[in-house]
Amino acid sequence: MAAYRISEDNFLALEVDDLHVDILTGVYSEETHLPQPLKISVRALIRQEAHYEPDTPLILSKNYMDLKHAATDALPKDRHFKLIEAVADHIIDTILMQDDKVLHVQVKIVKLALSEKGESIGITMARARH
Repeated sequence: MAAYRISEDNFLALEVDDLHVDILTGVYSEETHLPQPLKISVRALIRQEAHYEPDTPLILSKNYMDLKHAATDALPKDRHFKLIEAVADHIIDTILMQDDKVLHVQVKIVKLALSEKGESIGITMARARH
């Protein structure tokens, strides 16, 4: 596949923020037996058309619900992910496989169970299509 250069001036970013998902994840014994609540946000940069006319078909963009699906229903509920990094990798792989128009995916995951005073503790992972 060709390497893509993403312009900082011209891009289309699809975003789905603050999805609450319960996933089997964690390293410590108190985390490993029950699903952990995560807050997941996904941002995907796609190849942009020159202009989007009022009657432009969806095939020239990407359905937002594909991002939501990758971060919710496409995550295996019966699999334990030791690290939330592995959860992010799974989401990124799913989105990149869905559509070759996707050039770059960023996933932010916050472990809600770690918050004591409303702080956000987690990771952000990104990968470009190569």
